[in-house]
Amino acid sequence: MNLEVLYGLVDLPWWGYVLVTFTLVQLMFLGITLYLHRDQAHGGLVLHPALRHFFRFWLWLCSGTVTRQWVAVHRRHHAYADREGDPHSPVVFGLRRVLLEGYELYAAAARDPATLERYGRGTPDDWLERNLYCRYRSLGLAVFILAHLVLFGVPGIIMVAAHLVAQPFFAGGIINGVGHAIGYRSFEVPCAATNIVPWGVLIAGEELHNNHHAFPRSAKFAVQPWEIDIGWWWIRLFRALGLAKVRKLAPRPHLEPMPRVPDLATLQALFTNRLHVLRDYTLRVVLPVCRELARREPRGAIPASALRLITRHPALLAEDGRRVLQDLLARYEALRLVVEFRDRLQQLWNEAAANQTRALADLREWCAQAEASGIRALRDFARRVCAYAPASA
Repeated sequence: MNLEVLYGLVDLPWWGYVLVTFTLVQLMFLGITLYLHRDQAHGGLVLHPALRHFFRFWLWLCSGTVTRQWVAVHRRHHAYADREGDPHSPVVFGLRRVLLEGYELYAAAARDPATLERYGRGTPDDWLERNLYCRYRSLGLAVFILAHLVLFGVPGIIMVAAHLVAQPFFAGGIINGVGHAIGYRSFEVPCAATNIVPWGVLIAGEELHNNHHAFPRSAKFAVQPWEIDIGWWWIRLFRALGLAKVRKLAPRPHLEPMPRVPDLATLQALFTNRLHVLRDYTLRVVLPVCRELARREPRGAIPASALRLITRHPALLAEDGRRVLQDLLARYEALRLVVEFRDRLQQLWNEAAANQTRALADLREWCAQAEASGIRALRDFARRVCAYAPASA
């Protein structure tokens, strides 16, 4: 028997087939995160037209993905994140279903004309999109499979199978499922998004899902110093080659060496960095106060879930959690004050959009009352608040 029939035109060692498959899957993930996600869906990144078309062609070829459909479904996910209307939320559908049927949920939303009309605007609508990519969506996959069979023979069947499973499992099940159920949260956003791991390497940076929901338009998903977004490394390379332009990045707080009397610049800096400020408040105020109470009170008096209940976004608390939290706040004055001052701080940001003069007066009053609260962590944080300044200062 002619061995080319079994092994195709290219005969590789076992690790060669693994390497080729891994490389092609990573190229697909790169197209998803850079082109579909950061460029088309959110606009924080602008790729060169040549790169845009390369990724558009590659995603059609290796996965049958249509840009307008993917972008529309993703934008709808952000509009209804973890609420009724979210096309693939484990909070709505259950983690098991999103893990095992993530592609089916995506496909159902992608077929909805209302979703495409409302959320698919601004995506490519040229001759190729209308007459090839949308019209013959399965043709690309057929060519992709045939090429594998010709080049690699029987091993190509396994390579294609691994490739076709990768997108629905990792991009659908892991990111849309696990990324809204398991992991750590750097920022308390009103959806359940988590950072699965701090090293976004295997799924091109998409592992940092909580960061993305906190700053959807940011072209860089890594926010903390220890986090890695491999997609950002590629962006830096493309930008150096003149093939990419970064429009938006997550804000980075700037603090003056010495606190000062809060002014409008302070108010603006706090508003711009509000999610960082809330994270800072949790680490510097809520956590120390909870630890101090736990040391003073009898073992078991403060439940282990106290910190999570206090810091969790109210929209994500179940009814039982709300009751436990209210009981804790009623029993411990320090916890009540901590939550009250945090809520007032958030209210300042809402007021700033309507009346900056009033918001500034309230900020100064907030700082004065925090310093006089008798809670050391809160007093120290009030001084830190006064040090916030615009990044350009």
